[in-house]
Amino acid sequence: MNTSRGQQSANTPPEDSSLYVQSLATGISVLSVFGPENRALNLPEIAALAGISKSATQRFAFTLEALGLLEKDPLTKRYSLSSRTLEVGCRYLESHPLLSRANPFLLELNRHSGETVNLAEPAGADMIYIGRFPSPMRLLAHMPVGRRIPMYCSSAGRAYLSALGEEEARDYLLACDRVKYTPTTITDIDALMDDIRLSRERGYAHCNEEYFRGDLALAVPIFDSSNKVVAALQMSVLVGKWTFKRAVTRLIPMMQETARLISTAAPTPQALAPFTNIPKQKG
Repeated sequence: MNTSRGQQSANTPPEDSSLYVQSLATGISVLSVFGPENRALNLPEIAALAGISKSATQRFAFTLEALGLLEKDPLTKRYSLSSRTLEVGCRYLESHPLLSRANPFLLELNRHSGETVNLAEPAGADMIYIGRFPSPMRLLAHMPVGRRIPMYCSSAGRAYLSALGEEEARDYLLACDRVKYTPTTITDIDALMDDIRLSRERGYAHCNEEYFRGDLALAVPIFDSSNKVVAALQMSVLVGKWTFKRAVTRLIPMMQETARLISTAAPTPQALAPFTNIPKQKG
């Protein structure tokens, strides 16, 4: 079958499409080189990390600075991300229909349990936190919204995978770079598939100190109106405070009920009020 101009077959890489804007992709790649290990970079460092020429780097850095997405230190001439880069992520969260629906229920679970509650959705071979209500008393590690955790060693990932078919779940696991973060991290494909099958039977998943030492994580899948898995509700508790049996007995029923409510019941206007009463900007 012939394709019209501007159209590509399903197997054509998007980079080969006439619709693909290479300069936009390069600009995003420049922003993506910044992170915890690269908080401030000069032009040669940006060029090396982004894989572009120094002259192109200078143009992109100038443009991104003019747009307010990068800041330049006048003394060191090093660039860093600006606070404006948060705006896109913030707008994503503010307009996310699942998160808007889930927030009141997540907050209620957090208040009732006194433990950290997270909402995570798939992002490639990872799960990414899009909602988080930390424990007011205990916090094992700083896991901000937007943080990714590999599917294979996260309870949220295993809960999500447990709601998929066998082959699809295995494909996700094969796409993971299965690093052994702790002595108890499971990396073997067959062992992981056995754990996912058990999670499917139980209706919940767990990871015991597989990503962080001292962390016992539980998770249950969340479905949309067509019964398709779209996310996972996760709770993290301290191993020193909770045994696995006590955590499952106490927390899993609350988590399953919360997941059911998120999937099937709209929160009341009163419950939504703390999340929606944001003053409108004038002008």
